[in-house]
Amino acid sequence: MAIMEFLNPGRAPYTARERDLIGTAHARQARAHFDRHPAYRPTPVHTLPGLAGTRAVHVKDESGRMGLGSFKALGGAYAVHLLTERHGGGTPVVCASAGNHGISVASGAREAGVGCAVYLSHDVPETFAQRLRALGADVRRDGDDYEAAMAAAQRAAHDHGWRLVADSSWEGYTEVPLDVMRGYTVLFDELTGPGAPLEAPTHVFVQAGVGGLAAAAAGYVRDRWGEQPKIVVVEPEGAPCLIESARAGRPVRVQGSHTDLGRLDCREPSLIAHRLLSRLADLYLTISDDQADAAARLLAQHGAALSACGAAGAAGLLRVTRAGRAALGLDAVSRVLLVGTEGSVEPK
Repeated sequence: MAIMEFLNPGRAPYTARERDLIGTAHARQARAHFDRHPAYRPTPVHTLPGLAGTRAVHVKDESGRMGLGSFKALGGAYAVHLLTERHGGGTPVVCASAGNHGISVASGAREAGVGCAVYLSHDVPETFAQRLRALGADVRRDGDDYEAAMAAAQRAAHDHGWRLVADSSWEGYTEVPLDVMRGYTVLFDELTGPGAPLEAPTHVFVQAGVGGLAAAAAGYVRDRWGEQPKIVVVEPEGAPCLIESARAGRPVRVQGSHTDLGRLDCREPSLIAHRLLSRLADLYLTISDDQADAAARLLAQHGAALSACGAAGAAGLLRVTRAGRAALGLDAVSRVLLVGTEGSVEPK
């Protein structure tokens, strides 16, 4: 499959409608929640002057987030806590996961004192299953890909009366995944205010599976820094669901092809994420597995020990074409923000 780059024709100004969904007010609320958590600390930022012909690249390193190893520690656990606050405890939660989302949900469930089942497809590394069991989760294998595991989790929620905590959204199911996305905005809020580690970015490159993090980034960035920063959504060439949905003007499921970027291997976008990104993102592009691996090796030399998935945003920055750079105004004075979404978790 050819690597793609797509300038978003639907780009439109951020409005009060988007602010109601996601923005700085929601980030402050989520951050106040995490401020009470004993394991919560803002994660570090690595600054790489001159990378990719820019003034500086800033990498928000989520590999140590709350001892759970990825930015997703901020999403699923937050949604579980809100569910138990709204509806009371006692009812188990269930989710599907490629690894990190399940770890966050299981952690939140343990803290809230409710049961948790996590469905993994057969291709998810056993490393994740072991970590989930250590958090008290009932790990169940079902299906050959994330979508099959999600279908199994939905069936279990229906059959047992459990509460589904998904990081994707669809018609009729938006409240919980929106809470998950609002949790993610905490990592961007850590970049602002007194003692903030960097000035406003001119560009944000953010990787996407179903698109929850990318949409959280877009909503927060537009609310905090306005229309000027350019937002670039980076996907694996084997799972380009957001770029193809942007082309089609509606959410579409892609057939895709094999990718080693397991936590980004999603064939259908989150409905909320697609709707937000279709207005707020400037450019979509895809990367190869080899490009993500190379980006991870490069960032490791600068103190950011990330998986290939965690370095996918950097891979996008490094491979954007000359035409893409021109469209984005990416040059020697640009200040680029990347999210190193997870540590080196793949088994060798």
